[in-house]
Amino acid sequence: METRKALEMAQNLGLDLCEVSPKAKPPVCKILDYGKFKYEQKKKKSAAKKKQAVTTLKEVQFRPRTDTHDIDYKVRNILRFLEEGNKVKVSIRFRGREMAHTEIGHDLVKKIVDRVGEAGIMDQRAKMESRVLSFTLSPNPKAKKAKKPATPTPPAKPEEGAQPAGSA
Repeated sequence: METRKALEMAQNLGLDLCEVSPKAKPPVCKILDYGKFKYEQKKKKSAAKKKQAVTTLKEVQFRPRTDTHDIDYKVRNILRFLEEGNKVKVSIRFRGREMAHTEIGHDLVKKIVDRVGEAGIMDQRAKMESRVLSFTLSPNPKAKKAKKPATPTPPAKPEEGAQPAGSA
């Protein structure tokens, strides 16, 4: 159809003539309400944006001399971050003479990875960057989310006037 005829048709209907695919030979056009079309496109875009998952990078810092209780506490935080779907950067900072004993930091990395277990996948191996030994963990999609155990039901109370078991 000629462009003039199509344009006339669109104007008679009170709609717009929009080019759908300009690179096709001949170019493809469509008669539609352009304002409504733009509105629907905007709605689709916002719906897609709502569905996408946003991951953030959380950082947990250790020192080679971090005590076991503090390690447990920070590992619990790491597990919580991973459950929420965030990536976690674990960094171990060395100061002064601690740099002479980086093997302590590597042992700490092994401890942390063992305690995190199946909840996290190591994205990159631990590597030294100046005075910081760091690695990243991302949530494991295959790991089952730990559910809190159901509270046990208390034993049934005997009815009033009923004799306890074993008494006659």
